[in-house]
Amino acid sequence: MYKLKIISSTVRPGRKGPLVAEWIAGLAKETGDFDVEVLDLGEINLPLMNERMHPMLRKYEHEHTKKWSALIEEADAFVFVTAEYDHGYPSPLRNAIEYLVHEWAYKAAGIVSYAGISAGTRASNDLKRDLATMKMVPLTEQVNIPTFTHFINDQNEFVPNEMSVKAGQNMLKSIVRWTKGLKLIKEDQ
Repeated sequence: MYKLKIISSTVRPGRKGPLVAEWIAGLAKETGDFDVEVLDLGEINLPLMNERMHPMLRKYEHEHTKKWSALIEEADAFVFVTAEYDHGYPSPLRNAIEYLVHEWAYKAAGIVSYAGISAGTRASNDLKRDLATMKMVPLTEQVNIPTFTHFINDQNEFVPNEMSVKAGQNMLKSIVRWTKGLKLIKEDQ
């Protein structure tokens, strides 16, 4: 089994990202390939980057950074669940990524984006670029959910359509495949 960390990027009150994150976590658990943990940035509540030393050095002073580093280091792969804010992904996610360097490297990264009509595609494109700079492998297979609020029922649950489920399954299969290969690369560093 691979350790899959699903990172929910939104932090503001009333956010719906955790609902989408729980859905993709459930889909990942169904595969039997993953030990799944959801990391909710709204609960983790990282402050704006406040380490004195560059993260490349791994000389972390603050306990919140040490905990974040350990959570990310132990992962084999990631799924980033992101909203689209002003044509990009939320700043708390960028902050969380920039806290670390080495811990992200040589790991597959799936993306589930959601928004209005754009389905979060602009956010996912920006995120892919930034993940690649951390030596992650952002996958082509991803889930983009348009008008996502239409899929939230009266019980405040995210209930995806068949297309989103199929896209999620394809992305998770790709994560397994890439994670197998990237383990060899990671061991060789």
